[in-house]
Amino acid sequence: MLKTRHSMKSFETQAAHALRSLLLQVPALKLLDIERETAMADSGVDFTARLKVAGKRHALVCEANSSGQPRHVRHALLALRDYMSHHAEDATPVLIAPYLSPDAQALCREHEAGFLDLEGNARLVFDGIFIERQVASKPVADRRALRSLFKPKSAQVLRVLLRDPQRAWRVTELAQAAAVSLGHVSNVRTALLEREWAQVAEGGLLLSEPDALLDEWREVYERPSGERLAFYSPLHGSAFEQAARHAMRRHQEDELPAAAFSSFSAAQWLAPYARTGTHYFQATEAGLEALQSALKLSSAAKGENVMLSLLDDADLLRDTQEPAPGAVCTSPIQTYLDLYHAGERGREAADHLRKTLLTWKS
Repeated sequence: MLKTRHSMKSFETQAAHALRSLLLQVPALKLLDIERETAMADSGVDFTARLKVAGKRHALVCEANSSGQPRHVRHALLALRDYMSHHAEDATPVLIAPYLSPDAQALCREHEAGFLDLEGNARLVFDGIFIERQVASKPVADRRALRSLFKPKSAQVLRVLLRDPQRAWRVTELAQAAAVSLGHVSNVRTALLEREWAQVAEGGLLLSEPDALLDEWREVYERPSGERLAFYSPLHGSAFEQAARHAMRRHQEDELPAAAFSSFSAAQWLAPYARTGTHYFQATEAGLEALQSALKLSSAAKGENVMLSLLDDADLLRDTQEPAPGAVCTSPIQTYLDLYHAGERGREAADHLRKTLLTWKS
């Protein structure tokens, strides 16, 4: 039964019921009670589940944390560890949250604490009992928060940080480099710190887990918004390349490129791997006009050899690279993301590009 000598907060009550439901599914366990004690106020513990295993008493000392972000999880685990160090009772620390990401779950294992979330993920190990359950779902709010982190304006901040993860940035410097508002930088900063993908150093914010950030971005990536156009060019080989480079070199918009090689075409300059018969570009309206003229493009319902994304947001071209005169390419980060979602051959090319250009010292 659930004893509430003192009223539990809403999430604590949910957490206690979720734990009770899980424990009642294990025939080898006998749940005696779940109880909140006055003595536990401000101790880092919200309630204790007392049970019997093979006639032996055991306790699950639980912290119900309303945030499952790694930074908050780490703080809760430290509080649990401190509580356990001052109590000799045969007990296991358990963290309960609305949702615990794989990173948060790994923190629990690292601190030898059990965990449970309201999505159904769980791991409890004590007195010969082993309970582990993993679910693939994420709560809607968590998915929404992640997608928000990778929206275009926020992504401009991430691209700047990923250029050199070991560089520390002041908020104003980062806003200027990414050409976004201080508010956007502040929101990104908070999200990165909560997930422990970044840390605050003496010189400002720096990425501590660039690979984890890029992995998550890859999973939720959405192609840049804009119209996708197919064309046919009669030019081939070096003639095509020279004409494209000449057009891109000549046309600038407010010091930003008007067009850039993208996807497989960018990868050929950045980290050559797989050749295709199709050329890929991202461009503004001005860039489209320049390429149409230089490459003699004509609309093609089939037989196209040029694919162009007409960008709604020209800021995506802010982070381009130019490995050779006129060979303007989407950045390694953008090229990697586009390749990864370009099918099987694209994924192979993406893996090659990442191993070549996107490895960072820990």
